[in-house]
Amino acid sequence: MGTCLLFLILSCVLHVGSGVTDPRDAAALRSILQDWQNAPPSWGQSDDPCGMPWDGVICQNSRVTSLRLPSMGISGTLSADIGQLSALQFLTLSYNGDLGGPLTPSIGNLEQLTTLILAGCQFSGPIPEQLGNLAQLTYLALNNNRFNGRIPASLGRLSNLSWFDIAENQLTGSLPVSTNSTPGLDQLVQCKHFHFNKNQLSGEISPQLFSSEMTLIHILFDSNEFVGSIPSTLGLVTSLEVLRLDNNQFEGPVPSNINNLTRVHEFNLANNQLTGLLPNLTGMNHLNYVDLSNNSFSPSEAPEWFTTIESLTTLVIESGRLVGHVPEGLFSLPQLQQVLLSDNGFNGTLNMSTNISPQLQLVDFRNNSITGFVQTGNYLNILILYQNPFCNSVRTSTDPSCNLRQQDPYSTSLNQCGSVTCSSQDQKVNPQSCSCAFPYQGQMIFRGPYFRDLTNSTLFQELETSLWTNLGLTPGYVYISNLHFNLDDYLELDVALFPSSGMFFNHSEISIIGFDLSNQTYKPPAMFGPYYFLGSPYPFSGESGTGGGTSTGLIVGVAVGCVILVVGLVCVGVYALLQKKKARRALEQSRPFATWGSGGKDDGSAPQLKGARWFPFDEIKKITNNFSEANEIGSGGYGKVYRAILTGGQMTAIKRAQQGSMQGAHEFKTEIELLSRVHHKNLVDLVGFCYDQGEQMLVYEYIPNGTLRENLSGSLGIRLDWKTRLRITLGSARGLAYLHELANPPIIHRDVKSSNILLDESLNAKVADFGLSKLVSDSEKGHVSTQVKGTLGYLDPEYYMTQQLSEKSDVYSFGVVMLELITGRQPIEKGKYIVREVRTAIDGRDQEYYGLKKMVDPVLVKMGHLVGFRRFVELAMQCVEETAAERPTMNQIVKEIETIIHTYGLNTQPNSASSSATEFGGTQGAPRHHPYDGHLHKNEESSDFQYSGAYTAAIEPK
Repeated sequence: MGTCLLFLILSCVLHVGSGVTDPRDAAALRSILQDWQNAPPSWGQSDDPCGMPWDGVICQNSRVTSLRLPSMGISGTLSADIGQLSALQFLTLSYNGDLGGPLTPSIGNLEQLTTLILAGCQFSGPIPEQLGNLAQLTYLALNNNRFNGRIPASLGRLSNLSWFDIAENQLTGSLPVSTNSTPGLDQLVQCKHFHFNKNQLSGEISPQLFSSEMTLIHILFDSNEFVGSIPSTLGLVTSLEVLRLDNNQFEGPVPSNINNLTRVHEFNLANNQLTGLLPNLTGMNHLNYVDLSNNSFSPSEAPEWFTTIESLTTLVIESGRLVGHVPEGLFSLPQLQQVLLSDNGFNGTLNMSTNISPQLQLVDFRNNSITGFVQTGNYLNILILYQNPFCNSVRTSTDPSCNLRQQDPYSTSLNQCGSVTCSSQDQKVNPQSCSCAFPYQGQMIFRGPYFRDLTNSTLFQELETSLWTNLGLTPGYVYISNLHFNLDDYLELDVALFPSSGMFFNHSEISIIGFDLSNQTYKPPAMFGPYYFLGSPYPFSGESGTGGGTSTGLIVGVAVGCVILVVGLVCVGVYALLQKKKARRALEQSRPFATWGSGGKDDGSAPQLKGARWFPFDEIKKITNNFSEANEIGSGGYGKVYRAILTGGQMTAIKRAQQGSMQGAHEFKTEIELLSRVHHKNLVDLVGFCYDQGEQMLVYEYIPNGTLRENLSGSLGIRLDWKTRLRITLGSARGLAYLHELANPPIIHRDVKSSNILLDESLNAKVADFGLSKLVSDSEKGHVSTQVKGTLGYLDPEYYMTQQLSEKSDVYSFGVVMLELITGRQPIEKGKYIVREVRTAIDGRDQEYYGLKKMVDPVLVKMGHLVGFRRFVELAMQCVEETAAERPTMNQIVKEIETIIHTYGLNTQPNSASSSATEFGGTQGAPRHHPYDGHLHKNEESSDFQYSGAYTAAIEPK
């Protein structure tokens, strides 16, 4: 023992004496660590972050010069002591989704900083003006956070800045330009990237912002609220390669000098209010992608440049007021892949008989006035002439071009791996070795790709090759899947990168890969254009990171062993006394369902859970601060809902049943078994439950943006535009389709309504509240005989009359929700039933609003043309047919909504924060609460009930 203690003291002296980290930097890192949870395991194991290196810490001359910690699963806030690392040059904390709070102004003290990357975190509040002090900064990426307020004018002082990305936040106000006394963004003449898309920026863009001195290659201003005209000075920035001004409110004609931008590959002005003639793009001979859809251009014939720009791969001008004949030479452009010219006035005969580009994959002329079609056999891909006079006759109605069809996008092949499956959801099959491993996964989002063909295997195999080559992986150790264009016309795809050896990456490897992807060290093939990467937290194995040399590690290991031995000997007596009590408590916790059965005895009927955790009552009591009123976020007939943060930092909503409303043990067991079984991105996840000390509680993930009902009413200050409503419809439909067709056994929700659809921070839909849900056994396929339950206004009349419940009952309720999305109204208002009112008002002669303009939500009317509105209404009315057999299935609804979105050029996939949420009147910080389910809102009573009256009379009053 004496020898061990002596060695411990000696090793500690040696360790302290050999420390190489500057004491100020070491103290700053320890302070930062105190504000973090889930830091890499090497952090804090020594007092010498440079000598016994902490993961992600890189030093030079005893000073910390780099912190690279992407995808580490870190949660918490960034300490103001970060400003003490005065030698720091690189700071990368990207893809730590639970790291956030206000960004400390002390970051402005890092005068040596050249790279600041905080992408994909949860930072909020204003961007600190002190960032303007970072004179050496060349790379600034704050995208995909929750920053709000204005862009600080002080950033105009960053004269060395090359990359400037603040996309997908909640920033407001106009773009600052310099005055005699203040800096502005026009001074950033060395900057090559202005990525400001998907915020709430507004006002006119000053002509002063652009000049011939600028070297910009990417201007991404899409999905904001800019107004006024496009400044003609934009035509002076001849270095531009990608220009996206789509999804704003620009008006007036396109500047005549726009074709000075001869290097532009992607040109997108869609979804504005531009007038005058289509812009003349003659001379822009590098153009690959053009989208001018949904503006107010004057009627005109196809311009000459349709047939002269040989680099063109995709031409999109939907609702562009084009008339006359389609020029034959358009289809001969050698690189052409897609032509989307629906909803125009083209007439006559469409001629596709000669010199068709071998690259051409899709031609869409739906809803024009084309009367004839001529082609030879050399074009065999998708042609859509739906809703043209050509398709009206019996002879042509069966023509493939008069129907809709799609091609499956590319995905890395796993055919050679046969039926290999992996045991963990975090594991994937390596497409090259066919073994299971834990890949580093994330999403790559390309904001301006120069193509639209998602079936091109050569192109995507080139992307795979570039990933494994440039990231230092084994050839073939990359899997890409789920290719699609989202609502903002960005190409999104999922990426899985596999470790070259073993099943796991270590912390250092993830740090390097994450840094290469976040700071654009990795460059994709040129055709993919500008991108960003959103990495997922990596499921590290039990390894403790990369420490120092072997001898130092051995000293520390022996020293720790000595300490454990001493403590063990001292505590052995106490341990013996407490052992019996601890064993009894351990037994109780290992058998949390000991009183689950009848008579308070364990009868083996514990629920079969998949991923849900049991919480003891004492733990719930602690994290809710003894169920304090300050943590209460909802209440109703069932009980109360509390906000709580788990030990690991996860925010949850805890639904606590009050004594009078608790279920029996069997019913509660059934509900949590059901909830733990279903896992889908459009269903609220069950984290766990408490069945302890006479309590019944459910612990759910926390969904911050309230219910769809509240957002439609405007009570949360969020304005839902038409694209967002389409996305909400699709998301909630996908969740219900999963319950009906993929859950095992299938599940009927039985209480679908707008107050049971929650919206997350990105306004993605999540179906909630399965308290009335019904499992469907094999013997009950088709319908289930059951007592009628539901909510007035949403209840399926056939179910009410026959007590025969089926999946089509959910379809009826979903149709009512769709009508709410159109009108903003509740199902029953002032004695009027929304289904009956819409059915009566429909007028097929009204091409724009289908006779419903007086009923359409005024928020939508102000936005002008609602793409796909008529088809959306027709689908909703099919859902609310009186007879279940005449309603579509939820899977058919999903496909139809996808078709509405895809074929009208909007495309779809869940958004990131703030892309579609707009505060009324520009007000920020509207109050948020968590109306966890449709029944539990503060000062509201449960709307669930069992029916005993005449349903028809209730919903269709005279």
